[in-house]
Amino acid sequence: MTGMGDGKEGCRIYLITSPKLDPGQFADVLASALDAGDVAAVQLRLKDVDDDMWRRAVDSLRPVTQSRGVAFLLNDRADMVRDFGCDGVHVGQEDMPARQARTLIGSEAMLGVTCKGSRDLAMQAGEDGADYVAFGAFFPSGTKEVTRFIDPEILNWWSDLMELPCCAIGGITAENCTPLVQAGADFLAVVGCIWNHPDGPAAGVRALNRAIAEAG
Repeated sequence: MTGMGDGKEGCRIYLITSPKLDPGQFADVLASALDAGDVAAVQLRLKDVDDDMWRRAVDSLRPVTQSRGVAFLLNDRADMVRDFGCDGVHVGQEDMPARQARTLIGSEAMLGVTCKGSRDLAMQAGEDGADYVAFGAFFPSGTKEVTRFIDPEILNWWSDLMELPCCAIGGITAENCTPLVQAGADFLAVVGCIWNHPDGPAAGVRALNRAIAEAG
């Protein structure tokens, strides 16, 4: 499997794409971010676009990602993983049952499942074949409306109990990530703190990796 390993190398960046992007132009932006420091995975997240746009984005961004040894995952689109040579899929609770996603992507591809703040959902995701579980949101997010913030203690609980890696998501920045790293998050899923960094995405990656190292 490209990129993510078993999550036991310490906390790493899990980079989610900008929600609105032009595939051709974004390929260069993504390359500069990945070349700036350690990133475990890239998740392509597109909203309200047709299949042709998905295909163009995958064709443009997958080679950039995989050629650097970084895992390339799709958000929701388990049906496209095998045909387009992607490394896996991430599904939310409202998107597709984890077991169905596993059937579509096969046994070798990576499956991530959103569990919000639920211990029960996380345990179920593990039973359903997830390769990692995602908890959050921990902070206000620029990409989703957050109705309830999660206590980082759930990361402590999970990492003490389970071998399966856990990912923290939701409003994470270099300035606020320390408690999540120290609580045992294997991955920090980020959007805005990279793509909206005032000095550009490469600086965002460097700043977050520096904060992770200092927190550890």
